[in-house]
Amino acid sequence: MTHPLSRDIEIEPKSAALLFVDVQDYNCRWDGGEYAALSDEEKQARYGGFFRMLKETALPNMVLLQQACRGAGIEVTYTVIESQTADGRDRSLDYKISGFNVPKGSPDARVVNELAPGADEIVFPKTSSSVFISTNIDYVLRNLGVKYLIIAGCLTDQCVDSAVRDACDLGYLVTVPTDACATLSTERHESSLRNNRGYCRQMTTRALLDEIARLTGV
Repeated sequence: MTHPLSRDIEIEPKSAALLFVDVQDYNCRWDGGEYAALSDEEKQARYGGFFRMLKETALPNMVLLQQACRGAGIEVTYTVIESQTADGRDRSLDYKISGFNVPKGSPDARVVNELAPGADEIVFPKTSSSVFISTNIDYVLRNLGVKYLIIAGCLTDQCVDSAVRDACDLGYLVTVPTDACATLSTERHESSLRNNRGYCRQMTTRALLDEIARLTGV
């Protein structure tokens, strides 16, 4: 099908995939490894806003999207921060500088229980901000016939934003459900969405769920 030159195009469910970015125990659990060196007081001060956004809005919406896409036959995929080695020597320089290392096979690499992948769903371990840089996700998505990519997860202004921009440049039509992403503050979340609006279609989770239901009858 030939489309007009626009990002505001509905998905085609048979050619679509949902990608959850870094919604894993390492950074999305209060006792995750990213926060191991911090006291509860420090975690609350630095990450309290993130955990509120995640618990109250973003994660419940991600669950709804996962359920809807599974029911509609839309591929559901995941990326997690996970090194290929125990000491993380294969990580990007940026991750080494940032101190991010989730050793291969670590419990911290698991997708959170609320979004546990199905037995036949694909998980891409990554060692860079953008999943398109350190994994074969583009190759896999093209093999699956994916042209439309729904991207949600954490953090809105970091790994989600990087994935959106790279996917756009690689020729995918990207949709971001704005209330199914989270970052460290409302200000950062909203600023990121303003900045990447030129790369993707943005809509609420409810609007996207309605679109999926209308297009698939599910």
